[in-house]
Amino acid sequence: MTDTTASTRAFRVHPEPWIAFQPALDAMLEPLGSALRERLAPTTGERVLDVGCGCGTTTLALAAAVGPTGRVTGIDTSASMLAVARDAATAAGSANVDFVEGDAATHLYEPHAYDVIFSRLGTMFFDEPEAAFTNLHRSLRPGGRLGFVAWRALEENTWTTEPRDAAAVIVPLPPAPGPDEPGPFSLAQAERISSVLTHASLVDVTIEAIDRDLLIGRGDIDEAIDFYLRLLPTGYLMFDPDHHLLDRLRVTLRTVLEGHRRDDGIWLGSASWLVLAH
Repeated sequence: MTDTTASTRAFRVHPEPWIAFQPALDAMLEPLGSALRERLAPTTGERVLDVGCGCGTTTLALAAAVGPTGRVTGIDTSASMLAVARDAATAAGSANVDFVEGDAATHLYEPHAYDVIFSRLGTMFFDEPEAAFTNLHRSLRPGGRLGFVAWRALEENTWTTEPRDAAAVIVPLPPAPGPDEPGPFSLAQAERISSVLTHASLVDVTIEAIDRDLLIGRGDIDEAIDFYLRLLPTGYLMFDPDHHLLDRLRVTLRTVLEGHRRDDGIWLGSASWLVLAH
């Protein structure tokens, strides 16, 4: 996760909500990160790059996998999120991690520095994806593994569409970017992913569909409502609604979310790609 840029402003806000909702986001996205980590299978002693590391939860999980003789570098553009990540690493006693503030697409990496490149939803915001993946590929040792998770089409992601559509009845939402423009769904098409990675000289590309229900708001209805109001997808309002509109939004979102409540939480469907390459 990264800070706002001009090309993706409609979909990305200042990092404070990402930090405030870190526990909820980690609980929500844990199945996707775990699936990718299992497929990449980082092992003891390997060096790993975590692209779009945000508050560092994925970085610390990777650090545990490679052990004290391995090393994991997390890179993100958000200084405030990286501060949270560094504090978390210190609290966990993880001495085998470091964090870099920078753009993963253009950062000057040491050539062939990494055995594994990992990204949980951190690759969809590249302005020039072919150049970005080419740059990442240069940092990968021969025979190294690259893997990432990216959302499939917006329409396939109920966790986004149902709250968004309910909110759109009450307030205007910004238009989605075009299918090839940076944004959460820029890698929704498998054909585009394959083309981008092939042009970046990556080989053995596999693209696997993952359909998972995701836990929203850690099962707490009020946290889930605030999550959608402040973050995704209805948090990207084009204005600050007055309290009457906010009250209507809260009621509407509560109705949507209550419809997905189970004994073990509030769950909505997701659709993503798990992509691997060398």
